[in-house]
Amino acid sequence: MTDESLPVEHLSPLAILVDEVLAEVGYEMTVAVDVIDDAVPGFGGLFDPTTTRAELRDALEDLLASELTRPPLLEPNGDSFVLYVDGSSRGNPGPAGAGAVIMDASEEQLANLGRPVGSHAGNNTAEYVALRLGLSELLTRYEPHSLEVRIDSMTVIRDVWEGNDPTEPGVETYSEAVEAALSSVPEHRYTHLADNDPNPADALATVGADIAGFGP
Repeated sequence: MTDESLPVEHLSPLAILVDEVLAEVGYEMTVAVDVIDDAVPGFGGLFDPTTTRAELRDALEDLLASELTRPPLLEPNGDSFVLYVDGSSRGNPGPAGAGAVIMDASEEQLANLGRPVGSHAGNNTAEYVALRLGLSELLTRYEPHSLEVRIDSMTVIRDVWEGNDPTEPGVETYSEAVEAALSSVPEHRYTHLADNDPNPADALATVGADIAGFGP
């Protein structure tokens, strides 16, 4: 795994700039929102309706020209991890986002990740991107021996763990990357989340979808 930005579906130029800031800080959603809010003049911010698109674009370009750094790694308890993932699409397809939360075996949160997926993407694509996002950052930051992925998408579960061919058009790149990432984790399994099960990645995916809705 590298520090290079992960690929995205179609996004507006403004949403792409936000995603580039996210990539610079390791897709830590709260960190990215805070630095963007600090960079916007006045009392505006990333989601403040008083922030003009021109102000936001200038702030994002200034941030990308600066030396943004990833936040320091949090020390895990052991080499076993839990990964929550979730995707969100408004309209299915529509503005979509991905979220992932990395925890250690004691379920202490180590990373809260999010990003926009696309301005016209489906739920299953968003779920794949969320899984790839979480795995990529997990392997960039740590050396997991065992991993439990907690996910609500039966489509992704069937494709990734039960050996089905991908049923969502255009997700082959994501599914291949997910397969390669999981192959480097000696022990991994999934837990299917029911609709009413708590998923801390859900809110991150929702913010990602909000960003994906930015334009132009």
